[in-house]
Amino acid sequence: MKLTPLFVGAMTLALVGSASAQTLTIATVNNGDMIRMQGLSSAFTEETGIELNWVVLEENTLRQNVTTDIATNGGQYDIMTIGTYEAPIWAKQNWLKPLDALSADAEYDVDDLLPAIRGGLSVDGKLYAAPFYGESSFIMYRTDLMEKAGLTMPEAPTWEFIGEAARAMTDRANDINGICLRGKAGWGENMAFLTAMSNSFGARWFDENWQPQFDSEQWKNTLDTYLSLMADAGPAGASSNGFNENLTLFQQGKCGMWIDATVAASFVTNPTDSTVADKVGFAQAPDTGLGKRGNWLWAWSLPSPLPRRMPRRPNSLSTGQPARTTSRSLPKRKAGPTFPRAPAPRSTKTRTIRLPRLSPR
Repeated sequence: MKLTPLFVGAMTLALVGSASAQTLTIATVNNGDMIRMQGLSSAFTEETGIELNWVVLEENTLRQNVTTDIATNGGQYDIMTIGTYEAPIWAKQNWLKPLDALSADAEYDVDDLLPAIRGGLSVDGKLYAAPFYGESSFIMYRTDLMEKAGLTMPEAPTWEFIGEAARAMTDRANDINGICLRGKAGWGENMAFLTAMSNSFGARWFDENWQPQFDSEQWKNTLDTYLSLMADAGPAGASSNGFNENLTLFQQGKCGMWIDATVAASFVTNPTDSTVADKVGFAQAPDTGLGKRGNWLWAWSLPSPLPRRMPRRPNSLSTGQPARTTSRSLPKRKAGPTFPRAPAPRSTKTRTIRLPRLSPR
């Protein structure tokens, strides 16, 4: 098996400065797709002779650790897992290495990256992090419970409908919550969800003069809707639930609806892990009729921090020579009836999205 530049490029570019390094330390988040990425480690080591030391952290802890490390030049990590928020800010601080060799690699084909993802990871046209997968957010719902409630999910629902459906699907006696939403504190946890939700209500953080807008009617409506939904139809202990916790609840059949990252689709429809794999439908994130939906853009990505703790000496790996696969090989290695049809991370490449085997049902 060979590995594509998507995986190898990020790893080998971290070795630009060292001819002697035999181990890369990688800080990453504890979600399912990063675990899949770790599954490629042995193939990478076989191909390059380089060992990978994974430091897997809960999302809030990851953000705290990598931010502290790079801001203080701690040098704990050769590669970090960050997103479209940090990448341009850190690049402008000269904390990240531009991925020039990867961008110049014809096989990687940087021009095939989805424009929004490439733009979010670039500064002045230079790519600073290799995207592993991209996501938006949408509604995942139990088709059987929706039918039992006598309702039909619109392709583009409103928050009013979501509230009606959540309350109708709630069955406390059978431990079924009508809706599961992020409640765990953190800017990438509940605030990721609430910020996207607030946009669909017409709210914003600041006005054009940088005056906070959190006391606006739009924010009040956002929070009232969220709190009433969670009180009437959400799970107990929701303030401890982030992506992983809600994923588990949904897979166990305890959520009528879940609004979260599109990358979750392959997990909730994988019969190996999900008890409701054949009863899942999808719809766009809700709106309030303003033409703005409550969804986000994000891409977990791999940069190499600067300055390096290792001496700068050229070596054969500094060219970022490709090996082949990652997004294309994962479906073959872990096939299964999912949406899309194999549990691979959502691609950041246009050509991969167009593959027939990854097309929606």
